[in-house]
Amino acid sequence: MSTDADAVVPSPAPFPGDPAVDLAQARAHKLSEEEWSRACERLGRAPRFAELGVLSVMWSEHCSYKSSRVHLARLPTTGPRVIQGPGENAGVVDIGDGFAAVFKMESHNHPSFIEPYQGAATGVGGILRDVFTMGARPIANLDSLRFGRPDHPRTAALLRGVVAGVGGYGNCIGVPTVGGELFFDKAYDGNILVNAFTCGVVRADRIFYGRASGVGNPVIYVGARTGRDGIHGATMASDEFSAGGPSKRPTVQVGDPFMEKLLLEACLEIFAEDLLVGIQDMGAAGLTSSSVEMAGRSGSGLELDLDQVPRRAKGLTPYEMLLSESQERMLLVAKPGCEARVAAICEKWELEAAIIGRVTDTGRWVIKATPGYDPLAEAPIARAPVTVCDLPVDFLTDAAPKYDRPQRDDATLPARRAFDCGLIALPVSWSDELLAMVGSPNLGSRQWVWRQYDHLVRGGTEVRPGSDAAVVRVPCERDGERVEKILAFALDCNGRLCELDAFHGAAMAVAEVCRNVVCGGGEPVGLTDCLNFGNPERPEIMRQFALAIDGMAAACRALGVPIVSGNVSLYNETDGRAILPTPTMGAVGLVHDAGDVTRARFEEAGLSVLLLGGTRGGPLGGSEYVVRHSGAVQGAPPGIDLDLERRLQGFLLSLLRRRPRHVLSAHDVSEGGLAVALAECCTAADEARHMVGATIALPEAGEDLAAALFGEAPSRVVVTVRPGDEAEVVRAAGAAGVGVTMLGVTGGSRLSIARGGELLLDVGLDALRAARERCLEGIVGA
Repeated sequence: MSTDADAVVPSPAPFPGDPAVDLAQARAHKLSEEEWSRACERLGRAPRFAELGVLSVMWSEHCSYKSSRVHLARLPTTGPRVIQGPGENAGVVDIGDGFAAVFKMESHNHPSFIEPYQGAATGVGGILRDVFTMGARPIANLDSLRFGRPDHPRTAALLRGVVAGVGGYGNCIGVPTVGGELFFDKAYDGNILVNAFTCGVVRADRIFYGRASGVGNPVIYVGARTGRDGIHGATMASDEFSAGGPSKRPTVQVGDPFMEKLLLEACLEIFAEDLLVGIQDMGAAGLTSSSVEMAGRSGSGLELDLDQVPRRAKGLTPYEMLLSESQERMLLVAKPGCEARVAAICEKWELEAAIIGRVTDTGRWVIKATPGYDPLAEAPIARAPVTVCDLPVDFLTDAAPKYDRPQRDDATLPARRAFDCGLIALPVSWSDELLAMVGSPNLGSRQWVWRQYDHLVRGGTEVRPGSDAAVVRVPCERDGERVEKILAFALDCNGRLCELDAFHGAAMAVAEVCRNVVCGGGEPVGLTDCLNFGNPERPEIMRQFALAIDGMAAACRALGVPIVSGNVSLYNETDGRAILPTPTMGAVGLVHDAGDVTRARFEEAGLSVLLLGGTRGGPLGGSEYVVRHSGAVQGAPPGIDLDLERRLQGFLLSLLRRRPRHVLSAHDVSEGGLAVALAECCTAADEARHMVGATIALPEAGEDLAAALFGEAPSRVVVTVRPGDEAEVVRAAGAAGVGVTMLGVTGGSRLSIARGGELLLDVGLDALRAARERCLEGIVGA
């Protein structure tokens, strides 16, 4: 169809005050010329102004996944425990005894860069709603944060604001923030990442879905009133930044955690009385996406009357009401005759509730409003609603644009991978090098962050932040019977390794997050992802994304763990400079017995220290050691043997479940390599007086010292066992096809590492702990 404005049938009579709609207006709404033509052809006319706004958000990358859907289809999403995979508000997996874990991870990157506190806070609020919308009570939050260079002028303010926002919202609503990750790299200077994860628990027979079915059933708006905050937030999240910097503050939502607490409790009470057909959080794109997605999942239609929408700002237009992302709002479809009871429960919790529409069988999304009507006016005019939107539901969902974008290998990669890490001059003192490594912002303690989070609220946190996995006990009741479930959580991704090898880097992210859960004593039962990449219209970025998907898929299949939910965040770049490809992974593990719970720290003196799995630390490419000394992400990166990884994780989990236990601690070797992992084991005790040192002897044969100490090759775990149990562990490891290296013994107040009789480093634990705890002082002060 021609895109010439004169050849397009004009839209019906515009709503008073709306501008004319043409190709130029469509481009201003981030629609391409092809998408404009597609809309006009399907509708047989030009869209109305409100319809154009709806198309712009529903066809945005953030809502439609138009550049990623073709690739996401390659991910494993099913399994014997999977109750609900991708496509709903959150994923659901069976955890036994009639209960299920409900979890998801979402990005709030662009809003957090523009307004750090509110961007991060509303990111937490949004992911909480995604989970309790399914009927689950949230029991744990985690966050994955990426910032630019520690000395970048904005990093300090961004870090302070984001951490305060995450803590402020989670602490106020009463859900513990139990773990996460924090990383700095210059690639994030102009585009930080804030990924938020929530898990809840629900009775498996009381899961609720985002569906709008049952012709004539009432559609009910519940929660905060609609304002102008967050308008076009979804579109902004699908756009890159420019040199002008963040200038889209009105698109950032404003959160109220106390209102969300009321909304949470009201929804759980409504669920308990079985009053609903479906429910959906008003998240990205607000009322538009929530109502469209509910109708799309059910194959139904909806008719909504905007005159009935509660509002807090005067003079709101239909366009603004449909696109507002005001927080703490839900859209419910009630069962016939249950409207009054829903309203009564909402009133009890001091929440506003209004019937704003009904379910139809037309397959169309019809929105009406009265021109000039404002319930907040001193003398509102009489209502006489007219149609402001009339669109096919499928045109906004399944039939939205989908692209298989061009791909091309990055021509600069071979040169970067070819960098010879052996050219880096060896340090004068390996002891000083270890102190510098553990004291770097990427490897040191995160206590400054954790102190701002309430990780003990609700009283179920078994393993606090700082170990490989957080562990939470969850009391569950069903028909008067009480059982306790224990869940383990971890988030992980190394974007530097993904930058050098997207396939293996993404596979390692999956492997590491599962390995961390296993180190905590849990069996990984489900994954969620947050896929953060640059501009998909650049073939090199699209190639990164496609390779990462294939790497994730390969690792999921090898480990037998499906991806049940997730999020894609593209256009994370500024002036053509993309972030590191960062496919962040979140894992949920099921701990079968309280006795399986394991921590990273050395528990006592006199234990044997063993290394399970791989024996080599190199190659060094992409490691913190190389970036620290060369200033660039370069060198040949490590790959991963997924079969070895599968054997390692299975073997370690079997060891942790043995009675009597042989393994007393377990810690994954990852960023910073073996030396840093050992330093963490020695100093990770909650109190300094409980620290336990170690005397370590590295194998004489093999690789250069830098790789042996600081290489970040995967599939390695440091464990401790009681004297006399080593032979049995070695025997069992051999039967499982897993390598074992005897490293040394715990004890004393120092960490010493030797090789071939030569002492390489010898550092006091007090100095190691102090360096680790000071790691963020250069950014946020003492």
